[in-house]
Amino acid sequence: MDLSAINFRDIDPNDIGSWPLSLKVLVIVVVCVGVLSAGYFFDTQKQLTELENIEKKEIELKNTFTFKQNKAVNLPLYVKQMEEMERSFGAMLRQLPSKTEVAELLVDISQTGLANGLEFQLFKPKDEIPAEFYAELPIKIRVLGSYHEFGNFISDVAALPRIVTLQEIAIRPAKGEKKSVEKLVMEATAKTFRYLDESDDEDS
Repeated sequence: MDLSAINFRDIDPNDIGSWPLSLKVLVIVVVCVGVLSAGYFFDTQKQLTELENIEKKEIELKNTFTFKQNKAVNLPLYVKQMEEMERSFGAMLRQLPSKTEVAELLVDISQTGLANGLEFQLFKPKDEIPAEFYAELPIKIRVLGSYHEFGNFISDVAALPRIVTLQEIAIRPAKGEKKSVEKLVMEATAKTFRYLDESDDEDS
């Protein structure tokens, strides 16, 4: 397209029909480019942005659907696990003594020590430590005996039907005892746990 031969001074803007063909083509090309550019900036660009947002939303919805679908597929397994947890939790609660059973449990602990040949020098229940649905009952104990007797006592306490733990265990030689007897002193904190029922809420 040669525009050098065109004398733009002789071009009549009001008489487009008399323009040279090359100029007509140029004007048409410029107008088309302008229209396309305006259409892109004022319409197409907005549509492309909306399309991009919709595609992102589609990915999010697909991920959400996949997650919920997996949960729905595994729902029977979740229900079964929940039932097993409830049964285990109920079994553990049954191992916690009620308020009326605490005294019996204290007797069981002391009787277990005596049955294993231990001599109690201290058996002192301390104040309850309340938690969310249970209360911790620490008991300071000091017993006189041998390693073998201590081991049997700890084993028998662990076998009690109620939950009892022994913590802060310290063993030392007994003062004033003959060496041939090999007596030792064991100090420990026995802890049991009492289930808090509705009567405890009323008392508080």
